[in-house]
Amino acid sequence: MTLSGGNTNKMPHSEIKTFLDEAYFKYNQQNFIADDPISIPHQFTKKEDIEISAFLMASLAWGNRKSIIQNGNKLMKLMDEAPHDFIVNHSKQERSVFGKFVHRTFNGIDCMFFIHALQVLYQKHGGLEGAFYMESKNENIKANIMAFRTKFLSINHLSRSEKHISNPDKNSSAKRLSMYLRWMVRKDKKGVDFGLWKGISSAQLCLPLDVHTGNVSRQLGLLKRSQNDWKAVEEITETLKSFDALDPVKYDFALFGLGANKALAF
Repeated sequence: MTLSGGNTNKMPHSEIKTFLDEAYFKYNQQNFIADDPISIPHQFTKKEDIEISAFLMASLAWGNRKSIIQNGNKLMKLMDEAPHDFIVNHSKQERSVFGKFVHRTFNGIDCMFFIHALQVLYQKHGGLEGAFYMESKNENIKANIMAFRTKFLSINHLSRSEKHISNPDKNSSAKRLSMYLRWMVRKDKKGVDFGLWKGISSAQLCLPLDVHTGNVSRQLGLLKRSQNDWKAVEEITETLKSFDALDPVKYDFALFGLGANKALAF
């Protein structure tokens, strides 16, 4: 799929929407799953197994995809292929086996903290869904992320581990947490996203902004801000709402797919 014909900034809004809709239908397919980190939670059927494995995969989702998936499978094996049962019932000694885990800058100390923090979430905060849930419906998911972050970081931990839980209050794009929430909240007939959580609506989700989605958004004239930060996330998400107010982040498939596959031609 290519888009040609010169400066896309001058394309009519309706033509860009049509182009992105076509790309969304092309890339939102189950054959996308096998080579993506989302393939790990797709190995499970139990809700809690899916949401725990998905959270861990989203947390590792930077760098080489093959390495991400390999390390995700290592984590699942360390949890005896039963993430929820392990998280809820493991002992401190059993948690220590994660001390040798490494994925890029996410090391064993970080991993043991994550496993412990998840245990506390399921013991005290209604699990991952409960930790993100808020009574009031906010315009977007920033407040949900901040509420989750407070709960997740409530146990003793080294400050180095905090960098793995993004903080949109400090203008982080929170790409991995936004992606995780897309996985858990969005539901369509394609079967890529899980749509397990009902307390957050698809309309509240924000685009998981990264190099690919940011570059394509700018090439299409949808994003003016040059940095990939939370301000840019809110800007591009508002633009995408003009295409689909109820499900703006469905265009993550289109923007990422076009960028990763270098499918724009000028």
